[in-house]
Amino acid sequence: MTAYDVLRVFCGPDGAGGNDLAVVRDGAALPGAVERATLAARLGFSETVFLDDPDRGTVDIHTPSVRLPFAGHPLVGLAWLLREQGRPPRTLRPPAGEVEVRFEGDLTWVRGRPEWVPPRHTERLASVAEVDALPAPPQGEGWLYAWAWQDESAGVVRARGFPRRGDGIAEDEATGAAAMLLTHQLARPLTIRQGAASQLFTRVHPDGTIAVGGRVRRVAA
Repeated sequence: MTAYDVLRVFCGPDGAGGNDLAVVRDGAALPGAVERATLAARLGFSETVFLDDPDRGTVDIHTPSVRLPFAGHPLVGLAWLLREQGRPPRTLRPPAGEVEVRFEGDLTWVRGRPEWVPPRHTERLASVAEVDALPAPPQGEGWLYAWAWQDESAGVVRARGFPRRGDGIAEDEATGAAAMLLTHQLARPLTIRQGAASQLFTRVHPDGTIAVGGRVRRVAA
């Protein structure tokens, strides 16, 4: 049996919400791509992350159906967990590239490039009520990040994410990569209320990178 931790990433200020994540701290225990894909499918979380080299921060990220070059919520969750164990990383290395990690109070931040985000469509709706009324998932194909301004002057967004991959994930409770993409498109920092009760924060940096941050809670070990 492969050991893994379960976390909730991008929790709200009261600890509610957050997207479930499985973290396999000993990636060497399950080195094969097929075995990793099988575990990710069996667990059924939005993502499962494997830590392959603790010293370099090399990681491998899987959804229940595909391997990802980059994703926000697995990196935020893993960084938080390593810090809890007394090994706070400065850098993580998914296949897409080098990701800077920072910690500020109860927020864990990762910083990457918007071009690393796998293809997905962002769609602005007219109101928060329209976002809330969407079925899970809406009709159509391909990744959809539906959003509306909750408070445009303050940069507060209401959003919901729908992978629409046919792998059992009808709605993604909190999506760091999509939040980074939307931040890049709007060219401003955001506070995003996603899913049932999740909260994400983003920042824009002069070099074109985007940081996404949030709170993490442990579910089980």
